[in-house]
Amino acid sequence: MRLLSATSLTLTLLLSTPAFAQQGTAQSGSDDDFHTDQGIVVTAPYVRSLDILGNVSVMQGEKLAQDIRGQIGDTLASQPGVSSSSFSPGASRPILRGFSGERAAVLVDGLGAIDASSTSADHAVSIDPLTADRIEILRGPSVLLFSSQAVGGAVNVFDRRIPRAIPESPAHIDALASYGTAAQDKSIGASIDVPLGQRFVVHADGNYRDSNDVRVGGLIYAPALRAHLLDLAADASAGGDAEEAARLTDAANSRGRVPNSQSTSKSAGVGAAFVDDGGSLGISFGYLEDEYGIPPRADINELPTIKARQYRVDVRGEVNLGDGLFDKLRIRGAYADYAHTEFDDGQPGTRFTNRGIEARAELAQNDRGGWRGASGVQYSFRDFAAIGDEAFLPANETTRLAAFTLQELERGPVTLEGALRFENSKVAASSIGFDRSFDSLSGAAGLSYQLADGLKASVSVSRSERAPSAEELLSDGPHAATLTYERGNPDFAKETSWGGEASLKFARDGWSMGLTGYASWFDNFIYETDTGLIADDLPLFEFRQNKARVWGFEFQGTAPLAQAGGFNFVADATADMTRAKIVDGPYVPRIPPLRIKGGLEAQSDRIDARAEVEWTDDQTRIAPFETATKGFTLVNASLTWRPLPDTKNLSLTLAADNIFDVDARRHASFTKDYVPLAGRDIRITARASF
Repeated sequence: MRLLSATSLTLTLLLSTPAFAQQGTAQSGSDDDFHTDQGIVVTAPYVRSLDILGNVSVMQGEKLAQDIRGQIGDTLASQPGVSSSSFSPGASRPILRGFSGERAAVLVDGLGAIDASSTSADHAVSIDPLTADRIEILRGPSVLLFSSQAVGGAVNVFDRRIPRAIPESPAHIDALASYGTAAQDKSIGASIDVPLGQRFVVHADGNYRDSNDVRVGGLIYAPALRAHLLDLAADASAGGDAEEAARLTDAANSRGRVPNSQSTSKSAGVGAAFVDDGGSLGISFGYLEDEYGIPPRADINELPTIKARQYRVDVRGEVNLGDGLFDKLRIRGAYADYAHTEFDDGQPGTRFTNRGIEARAELAQNDRGGWRGASGVQYSFRDFAAIGDEAFLPANETTRLAAFTLQELERGPVTLEGALRFENSKVAASSIGFDRSFDSLSGAAGLSYQLADGLKASVSVSRSERAPSAEELLSDGPHAATLTYERGNPDFAKETSWGGEASLKFARDGWSMGLTGYASWFDNFIYETDTGLIADDLPLFEFRQNKARVWGFEFQGTAPLAQAGGFNFVADATADMTRAKIVDGPYVPRIPPLRIKGGLEAQSDRIDARAEVEWTDDQTRIAPFETATKGFTLVNASLTWRPLPDTKNLSLTLAADNIFDVDARRHASFTKDYVPLAGRDIRITARASF
């Protein structure tokens, strides 16, 4: 009843609100399709720069089309400061500055995915990357506009389902298709927007992806686990079980394709919007269906699979308030019904459900002599349940209510920014008599100074408070898909931290550079670690709380080299590193190591050619009972052809990833020792927008 009442209240508020235009009609002559607006920054489209509190990366157009994979984590893994959980090809969530779960929010146009992906690493994110028109990666204090939980950052996916503008043509079509050899990965997606008169537009889309078992570049099992399997084989042989010894030996020496790593996904959506010079109001409905395997370990002879589905309704409204103190009112709401079932050798096991609603309203201020800003409120409710013999988490409800503001003041070469967020979080599980509430107050302030034309330095400091999640508080049971027994602590206190960032940014005459260093000092830092103990014949993973330090850097730069034969030759480089350590204790588990990538690109109106090398260091800074991860070097290349003159609306890309077929494993992955990254993958991608 609480969920239905909240849904009714939110939709009533949204549908009774006058609408206003976000983008108006399409601009003619743009190289990109009419959905794209280079000026929008999700953190605050009404605040001009966010150079201090915001560290934003954007993926869209051809670059997004080339990088799209089956899961949002793998799609973004090449971006600075981003890794991926890589639990399996069917379940891969972004890791931001070493943080995962609720500390790395995954949003759809500013609202949560409303699924079970933050509950466990084997749960896929319920966002089909094929629906993405633009993806923004937020790091640093600007995330306070969306959550007190996401201390690592946020990924915000803009889809096309609620149109933002009226297309000038009788119909606007976007389409994307690709094929990759490593997993015989086939994907296709298309959408259409049709104007109905001058002010109404309707939308429809459909997407499909099918992937077989992924082929890898070396042995499937990492050295430590391989040695363990061979020891078990020797024990089986000594005990007279020759068949089991042969099975374990074959598994230890196995190459080729990772068993049970297949995945299939389908999604579809419809939407409609009213758009004119004074306003817009839109609604959409989406459906997603996923089915994917969880690769097994040979010493635990099971073949888990997961089947998931989600129904989702989104509403967006905007009101132009004129020239007074406030410029715009923006309102967003979403309701989703999510469920998935975990199967063991084809037999249904635990079922997870999540019904949730989120809504937010923001008031943007007009620029008053260099003073800009935005303030708002946000509400979310989650009704979560796990049903079955291996339900490691009791049914629970999480309610959050927040108020936030971000303000920016510019005076000559100096810009000041400040953000503040108050959030009340309540977690209740009636079946075990659990009911706790947390009040969190987080804030940030920063200053930037224009040192020279195109060169800016900035510093910021933040104080964050995060309420523990239901998973961290209430987990207590076996989880078959992750092959662990997970245990939380209902007495956890709020997680608090002080953080600081310093950055230097330069952009002029085709040159660009951004270097950011960051550090955080945590009290009551919550982390999940292997205890080395056994519970219900599974390794016991326990959530613990302690003081911790996290620090690191991100770098990104581009340099023009030459012009010749109609081509611009450009070099680029990125690097990132995160360190995380318990004070007077071990390292935090599953933290990505140092990574450096460099590329050379030849760009023209019709053809782009690129080659790049990505080097990842060994990770030997590990937690107890965690295995080290050997570093690797990937060599990639791509060629993009735009066959139509004077437009980028049609492109064909031929790419080769991991050309030398190396054995590569992400340290952030729970399953890295038996689920390597894909080997050599030859991929062709076609993108059209008309």
